[in-house]
Amino acid sequence: MSSTHKRYRVEGDKVVRLKKECERCGNAVYMAEHKDRQTCGKCGFTQYKRGRKAS
Repeated sequence: MSSTHKRYRVEGDKVVRLKKECERCGNAVYMAEHKDRQTCGKCGFTQYKRGRKAS
């Protein structure tokens, strides 16, 4: 399966994106999923997930 097929799912007659896209870079630039954050590999934008425990 190509990497493109891993980013989308077909539900009925609609296509649904599975990964979040970067707010700064726009369409077709996806955020990497980490345990406590999501990061854009292109611009470095990072969003931390809520509910994480302090170390």
